[in-house]
Amino acid sequence: MKTAGIILFILGIAGTLIFGIQALDQSESFQLFGLDIAVSKANWTPVIFSAVILAAGLILMISSRKSTTR
Repeated sequence: MKTAGIILFILGIAGTLIFGIQALDQSESFQLFGLDIAVSKANWTPVIFSAVILAAGLILMISSRKSTTR
């Protein structure tokens, strides 16, 4: 389980970084009354799934560590 947790954790980090950067690049900004306003046209679903995979990997790593120390 620890190996699966590490793999999911690494894939989650990579996916969150890659999809997050792509989503941030798809935003447009404009100025209104001196304020810089950004509007995102990105699809945030891959970022959310990657974050869930990252959390699942972290939970698996922590739970496998606790079960081996008992």
